[in-house]
Amino acid sequence: MSTTALAVVQGGYTMDIRAESWLGGLLLADNIPIADGSENRDRSLSVPEQITLTVPRREGGYDWDPGTDPAHPLAAYGQMLRIDYGVDIGGQMEWINRGWFLITESSTDGDTVSVSCQGLLTLIAEANMIAPFQPSSTDTLGTVVRALVEPALTVSFDGTLVDRAVPLGMQWDSDRLAAVTEVLTAWGAAERVTEDGYLLIEPVSDAGAPVLAISDDRDTGTVVRWQGSTTRDGAFNCVVAQGEDASGNQIQGVSYDGDGASPYQYGGNFNPLPVPFPYQSSLLTTVAQCRTAAAAQMKLLRRQAFRKLAVTMVPHPGLMTGDIVSVTGAGLTNARCAIESLSLPYSPGEQSLTVRVL
Repeated sequence: MSTTALAVVQGGYTMDIRAESWLGGLLLADNIPIADGSENRDRSLSVPEQITLTVPRREGGYDWDPGTDPAHPLAAYGQMLRIDYGVDIGGQMEWINRGWFLITESSTDGDTVSVSCQGLLTLIAEANMIAPFQPSSTDTLGTVVRALVEPALTVSFDGTLVDRAVPLGMQWDSDRLAAVTEVLTAWGAAERVTEDGYLLIEPVSDAGAPVLAISDDRDTGTVVRWQGSTTRDGAFNCVVAQGEDASGNQIQGVSYDGDGASPYQYGGNFNPLPVPFPYQSSLLTTVAQCRTAAAAQMKLLRRQAFRKLAVTMVPHPGLMTGDIVSVTGAGLTNARCAIESLSLPYSPGEQSLTVRVL
């Protein structure tokens, strides 16, 4: 987003939505009339992105009811929508790309067409393997991910990841996305679909400077409040990752919750003794790999278990899950938080965020 657009979205502004429909690399429509809709993202889901759209059945002399036409722009036979959110920056729209989404269902009721879309990881989640997948002796973690995902999605790897060989004897039977997740967890990595439609594999991390400062100020329409409940059930203060070395010996690595701000800190008030979360994978063949996997698993699990805030605010179309924001409110001052889920309206309204205190 430009500096001008970033300033505009801090207050009231005029917005618009546009969508293109593509099938097999061909543009079917570039002017889909969006009357209403919403975008929901949640990092705890296997397919994080969920989109709902309302389209008038007839607009501009065109019938937007897909009916039984497999090549219609709103049919659910591989059609993908590219959605842009527009911000009026003074007589002209600046368009912010929200990403590519797979149409999963379209239905018509009277003069309205309702369209449901999901993120592109749907292509992997629905493609169960028809035969067991066994890596070859030359395969690495990276080549296994490519073999499981491409050509449905093009994979891009963060340059800081260190690839390594896959142990012999690995096999995955049916669940393709679960196999990808197992490889990435053992690698200390996570996946996300970029706005350009690539599957980016990157280290699990909560690093980075805040992209936005949020203050609890009802005069500007921003409300910050604590969310959720607390429980000891299933809580832990360390992760134990276990594997097996080349000689068949069991090995393990441990990551302790050493965050001084964490209510689960090891050695703190939660419990002075270790309360472990077990993780096991045949992809772990050295103690160093076990330690890396344990540390990454600790970060992933804390996304669900750690303290969260609910934020209601003027829509900010530049925000994505995983972004770091600075939050002042609910007793916190300039607290670094990671966006875990968000809901962005595609018509004038309020945006909601769930952020995790780091």
